[in-house]
Amino acid sequence: MSMRIINRSKKLDNVCYDIRGPVNDEAQKMELNGISILKLNIGNPAAFDFFAPDEVIVDMIYNLRDSEGYSASKGLFSARKAIMQYCQLKNIPNVGIEDIYTGNGESELIMMSMQGLLDPGDEILIPMPDYPLWTASVVLAGGTPVHYRCDEQAHWNPDIDDIKAKVGPRTKGIVVINPNNPTGVLYDTAILNEIAEIARKNDLILFADEIYDRLVMDGKKHVALASLAPDLLTVCFNGLSKSHRVAGFRSGWMCLAGEKKHAKGYIEGLNLLASMRLCSNVPAQSIIQTSLGGYQSADKYLVPGGRIYEQREYIYKALNAIPGVSAVKPDAAFYIFPRLDPEVYDIQNDVEFALGLLKKKKILITYGTGFNWDKPDHFRIVYLPNIEQLAEAMEGIEDYLKSFKR
Repeated sequence: MSMRIINRSKKLDNVCYDIRGPVNDEAQKMELNGISILKLNIGNPAAFDFFAPDEVIVDMIYNLRDSEGYSASKGLFSARKAIMQYCQLKNIPNVGIEDIYTGNGESELIMMSMQGLLDPGDEILIPMPDYPLWTASVVLAGGTPVHYRCDEQAHWNPDIDDIKAKVGPRTKGIVVINPNNPTGVLYDTAILNEIAEIARKNDLILFADEIYDRLVMDGKKHVALASLAPDLLTVCFNGLSKSHRVAGFRSGWMCLAGEKKHAKGYIEGLNLLASMRLCSNVPAQSIIQTSLGGYQSADKYLVPGGRIYEQREYIYKALNAIPGVSAVKPDAAFYIFPRLDPEVYDIQNDVEFALGLLKKKKILITYGTGFNWDKPDHFRIVYLPNIEQLAEAMEGIEDYLKSFKR
């Protein structure tokens, strides 16, 4: 008797997460064969000796016994109170305890926010390039992602005219990733105000992914999108994975800010989804209060002499020194999104480009189309490795590029 073939769900046909995609799969196979890989693909601070503050680890240890049971579905009161106070410091309006949901990282909550909102055919505007979980979450929820262009010539700020042109009758909201992943830039406040005005005129929800807001350099200041739109519903996302180097703890949150009286049905849906997963990781919730209060340990990395600052300076100069390669200087986080000049290099498929770099030079990057960029002329580098490792990577990339010269 023949067995029925078991296929994956058709819901996954247009879902991609290439940060951990086919090139990463090949890297894992190589590692199993004893090959050492220089990883520039994932923003995982602990893997590069950026460790959590001792105070945070001690807090978790002390709270483990009290974290064995479920918490309330939205999270511990102490954690949500600390998040509420953080919102006050960021001038994020109208956020009370019941407007806050803790999550197993920000990622879980992004998916929840889309599942609770979208019906088939509904559209969400998402930046291009984007953090690909946003696009995947919209597709899985039955919606349609519509990508608006960010302009590399304008410091990767969103193209306001492109956003306006892509708002349609089925558009439900606009996603803003600021500071941005993969480009590492901080958006101009004037641009944020224009996006808020588009949402205001078209009755749209704003979705503000701001997890890198505590990793800004050069004395620049992050402005929370919700602070510019108190009359709109803004769904805000943040977490400790990057700022406190605890990516594995999965400690994130989502806040409903601004005007909510017209969103009762949506909020009921979010409450249902939150209760269905019972609660988020309770030990990870227990460190939120300590993490958000007092001294912010990431600050020492972000000033001249600090590792992230100095590694950013190095990678920016090194990339721009390679003929035919250019990169906008990041303002925040630990990503840079260099461009390969198509008049200098003949690259038709950036997946194959990244795979070849892995096999020939043992360097793992993420190709630009993995961030829903529409041309095979960009890639993302995570500059968390130390300068000696980054220098090794730059030497390997420059040599590899020679085979693509026109």
